[in-house]
Amino acid sequence: MAKITETVLRDGHQSLIATRMTLDEMLPILEVMDSAGYHALEVWGGATFDACLRFLNEDPWERLRTIRKLVKKTKLQMLLRGQNLLGYKHYADDMVDEFVKKSIENGIDIIRIFDALNDTRNLKSSIEACKKYGGHAQGCVSYTISPVHTNEMFIKLGREIEEMGADSFCIKDMAGLLDPYNTYKLVGDLKSALKIPVELHTHATSGLGSMTYMKAVEAGVDIIDTAISPFAEGSSQPSTESMVYAFRGTEYDTGVDLGVLNKIAEHFKPIREKYIASGLLDPKLMGVDINTLVYQVPGGMLSNLVSQLKEANAIDKFDAVLKEVPRVREDLGYPPLVTPSSQIVGSQAMLNVVSGERYKRVPREVKNLVKGMYGQTPVPISEKIQNKILGKGEPISVRPADLLEPELEKTRKEFAQYIEQEEDVLTGAMFPQPALNFFQYRNAQKYKVDSGLLNEDDMVYPV
Repeated sequence: MAKITETVLRDGHQSLIATRMTLDEMLPILEVMDSAGYHALEVWGGATFDACLRFLNEDPWERLRTIRKLVKKTKLQMLLRGQNLLGYKHYADDMVDEFVKKSIENGIDIIRIFDALNDTRNLKSSIEACKKYGGHAQGCVSYTISPVHTNEMFIKLGREIEEMGADSFCIKDMAGLLDPYNTYKLVGDLKSALKIPVELHTHATSGLGSMTYMKAVEAGVDIIDTAISPFAEGSSQPSTESMVYAFRGTEYDTGVDLGVLNKIAEHFKPIREKYIASGLLDPKLMGVDINTLVYQVPGGMLSNLVSQLKEANAIDKFDAVLKEVPRVREDLGYPPLVTPSSQIVGSQAMLNVVSGERYKRVPREVKNLVKGMYGQTPVPISEKIQNKILGKGEPISVRPADLLEPELEKTRKEFAQYIEQEEDVLTGAMFPQPALNFFQYRNAQKYKVDSGLLNEDDMVYPV
């Protein structure tokens, strides 16, 4: 039997509409989704937290609690960036412990934990905290292709992650780089090497996704990630209905109800049409782009690049930026392109192209990556690039979080006047300015209720 994790509530819309789906758009279908027979619903983490605050005026914690109230049978899953949590830098261990604790308390069952550089030192605190608070810790590797990324390397990482106490293991193929026959070999070898369940996450960007899943299931993979059809394919995951139908009546039958899936798809179709009409769902993200096998740009990164280039009135430079991405990636030690390294590499590639000169402008995050503040890159960064970006600064070699002081209490004091729940401290620590904006918005909404200017039932933080 192959189990299904449904991604429409997280990665499906993150990959296609830059994570702009609102809680109101999800609510009417949640109880139906709970009855479909999914292994899990991926509902939180990734970019959802940032997007809730920055664009949707939603409390991400309240989103999670609301989903949990309506989804009573199916496990809820989130994506966590290891020591980065849901932000774009490393956080101290006290932050990691508290964030994992509150995620589980608010309704998360499964935490998929990855590190952008596959530096397993950066997974340790999250896995330990997840186990400590009773969650299912899914250790994860970010799949990529480079001169040093081989199947043997991924199997070695899988063994390390299992030894760290992970309850399951995931291959996170964020750019759709896996091909069917290599997948068959990799999954087969992982199943032989590991005792814990193996899950596969891929994207349809290169057109290989469904075939990759077929061979993965035949090789014994336990779970695959899919998205309901209105938010599937393109830079998202392969379609849930297609994969469920493909395995029906076989030894791999998923047990997911196709009739229920049809109801779910009907709910999301008009939502998809809304985002097409608004221009947020760009046609560039929906076709097959075999060049992803060259550029290795994941779905979320692709949609963000399109958005950033549009804002800069430079969408005509889209192809040039894509071609610059692998050059920057090589310069920076072949990091897998997954958040936050995808944003770091993508932003630098865009600056190189838009400014007309490579590394004329270097963001702080790029400097931190070269310095080792995100961990050890798969390949050492050349001295030439180090000198160009850092000057004479020396990179570090220790686990980055070992250099960080505890920060929870400091953040609690900084946001004291806005804190209404313990979770607000974590929100403020990860996204200081978006959190402040949201807290002020929340206060204004409550003032309107107290003044009779707004009905309490309307306080759902509209877009």
